[in-house]
Amino acid sequence: MIIGINTRFLLTTKMEGFGWYTFEICKRLVAQHPEHQFVFFFDRPFDSKFIFGENVTGVIVSPPARHPILHAIWYEFSLKKAMKKHQIDVLFSPDGYLSLRSKIPQIGVIHDINFEHYPKDLPFFSRTYLRFFFPKYAKKATKIITVSNYSKTDIQQKYGVDASKITVTWNGASELFKPISEEEKSAIQLKYSGGEPYFIFVGAIHPRKNVQRLIDAFVSFKKTAGSSTKLMIVGASLWRDTSCKLILPEDFSHDIIFTGHLQLEELAQLMGSALALTYVPYFEGFGIPLLEAMQCGTPIIAGNLTSLPEVAENAALYCDPFQVEDIAEKMIEIEMSKDLQENLSKNGLVRSKLFSWDNAATKVWDEIYQCFK
Repeated sequence: MIIGINTRFLLTTKMEGFGWYTFEICKRLVAQHPEHQFVFFFDRPFDSKFIFGENVTGVIVSPPARHPILHAIWYEFSLKKAMKKHQIDVLFSPDGYLSLRSKIPQIGVIHDINFEHYPKDLPFFSRTYLRFFFPKYAKKATKIITVSNYSKTDIQQKYGVDASKITVTWNGASELFKPISEEEKSAIQLKYSGGEPYFIFVGAIHPRKNVQRLIDAFVSFKKTAGSSTKLMIVGASLWRDTSCKLILPEDFSHDIIFTGHLQLEELAQLMGSALALTYVPYFEGFGIPLLEAMQCGTPIIAGNLTSLPEVAENAALYCDPFQVEDIAEKMIEIEMSKDLQENLSKNGLVRSKLFSWDNAATKVWDEIYQCFK
């Protein structure tokens, strides 16, 4: 079998959610199935480190697809032609985009459809493209993979897709995320937060990640608790025109640390050394930072909406992500109670064992194989 994979999010310098999902799943598919051939379709020159085995051929398909108009050209014309040339039997697309004009069986991973619920959170051209094409992709797909039961129900109801067409495969997290010693935690805190404890947020600076309300809640927490604890925000703006311009408080701006995008090794150290992960998006298809925190034994404050309770279950203290004071109260509660911290940490370590990239890759392969049969 010749399996084509859309790998345009495998980027050397900076990988976000789609890229890491593609990386973790594809390297396992290649290693576990050397009897099959894989063709990776990139939209620009690629790093050889992404060619995970001798059974992989990397192909550059032009033009670079980083704009809605170029998306349409790439998927409907360039990719269709490339799949025919390389005699692809089935296409696996980790970002959910498909070629509507191709007759080849296609499996799309639709992580979530946040753009249907909060379209104004995205730039005009992006949201217009997504809302026009994703209903078509959902109907076109031979099979849909998604990452939570919440997203499955959402896709099923919004697009009228039969439930039997949608398979849920929970995400995994890197093995770099694991508990670290108290000595290491102290050293990390000394290096990054002046020796003070800190709450940590990890994710793109995007409206639905709710970073502004998190900052406002942190200010309220500081005023009420009189604490020296800081807030660390790890991530960069998702959009160049930054639809999420943050308003920072003058009084406590020195207590908010922006790190930008970090390499995975550094992120794992910071996650393992945090007082708690504060992750309060108002819409999320899965929320990999939750799992990263659980693997580290780091307590979690999470929003109580969409997929987050499904993922974290009893490993998080939940709040209403639209209520600043509720978020602040949970920050106070978790800082004041060592017993609560310990319980959440233990629950997270146990629950994290239910998730792995190996399991996810196995389920993805099952869907690929069913298409071929």
